[in-house]
Amino acid sequence: MINFEDNKPIFIQIAETIEDGILSMAFKEEEKLPSVAEFSTTYKINPATANKGINILVDKEIIYKQRGIGMFVSKGARKMLIQIRQEKFYETFIDELVSEAKKIDISEKELINMISKRIDESNKNKK
Repeated sequence: MINFEDNKPIFIQIAETIEDGILSMAFKEEEKLPSVAEFSTTYKINPATANKGINILVDKEIIYKQRGIGMFVSKGARKMLIQIRQEKFYETFIDELVSEAKKIDISEKELINMISKRIDESNKNKK
């Protein structure tokens, strides 16, 4: 969903929204995506902004355009996005988590136990 209050550029949010749709399988591989006009109407943004976000994904080969037909999710896009997001997760969250744990003297075992506990709590809340 687009958040106009966010500091993140809207075109980046559009790209991430499409990525999230692919990851959740709302948009399946080889499936046609909404048009630039549909994105711009849905989110009440300039078509050039929507197009800029879409082109990010075209450049990454996550989606492809067929002239006169529309845009489609590339074969293997979900797998590619999972790999990209896992690497980003590791760099963004795990590195920071380990660094902070070291600063405040949390041992590896304690950190693993904390994570396990949080996962257990999260799983219980889903039921």
